Amino acid sequence: MKNLAGMMKQAAQMQTRMKEAQDRLAAMEVEGEAGNGLVRARMTGKGVLKDIHIAPELADPQDLETLQDLIVAACADARKKSEAAGEEEMKKVTGGLNLPPGLDLPF
Repeated sequence: MKNLAGMMKQAAQMQTRMKEAQDRLAAMEVEGEAGNGLVRARMTGKGVLKDIHIAPELADPQDLETLQDLIVAACADARKKSEAAGEEEMKKVTGGLNLPPGLDLPF
């Protein structure tokens, strides 16, 4: 039973660390870009899109398709960086333990 109590204490500590990591991710912001920085997307570490910046020279009504493609690319870049930041935060919490994808801790 002593071993079970120790495991429960460790689980509670990990839950606290997970909450702290989630809070850091929510506060963190990453920026993705496309077209050599002509389009930039800012996103939280949890993947919430916060801002889009478009260089004025891209606002050509005759070429909206390029602008749309660059916006999608900038958002994808920001999302990739957001996911990488999330993975890095989780490594700090789990001590590098490779948990299965989609495992939603705390249990």
